[in-house]
Amino acid sequence: MTMDYLNAFWVGGLICVLVQILMEKTKLLPGRIMVLLVCTGAVLSVFQLYEPFQEFAGAGASVPLLGYGNILMKGVKEAVDEQGFIGLFLGGFKSGAAGCAAALVFAYLASLVFKPKMKG
Repeated sequence: MTMDYLNAFWVGGLICVLVQILMEKTKLLPGRIMVLLVCTGAVLSVFQLYEPFQEFAGAGASVPLLGYGNILMKGVKEAVDEQGFIGLFLGGFKSGAAGCAAALVFAYLASLVFKPKMKG
């Protein structure tokens, strides 16, 4: 069990280090890096590499945006199997809805508690 925590810590930390290097050494904007992470998770899912990676790293792989890309791709695969072509468009919405809704609700609650200010 201790090894699970250790693997989650170092894999999640390595992902964060790689993202920080991208932010510091390239001219990529944070939003583009986030999209890159989601797309990377989806591509790893397509080639069935994400599941073994997630089993090894646990939350270190499932919590970052790579995990969100995997969730979206799994939803698309399931929807295509059930509904055919239209599943390409519906699957990602169905599988990612809970995460997006939670992010919006918690961001709103945080804005009520912490009184955000505009940068200036």
